[in-house]
Amino acid sequence: MGDEKSLAHTRWNCKYHIVFAPKYQRQAFYGEKRRAVGSILRKLCEWKNVR
Repeated sequence: MGDEKSLAHTRWNCKYHIVFAPKYQRQAFYGEKRRAVGSILRKLCEWKNVR
């Protein structure tokens, strides 16, 4: 319970920190890296039943 954050009507416990690159750095993620990141995020969402 020590890691939980809360507001008036919400309570959460964030376990993931995802950072997206700004527009000018996007070129570095094109190609294989971009597909790999997409695949990892898709698997994570399926595993956590995120729609």
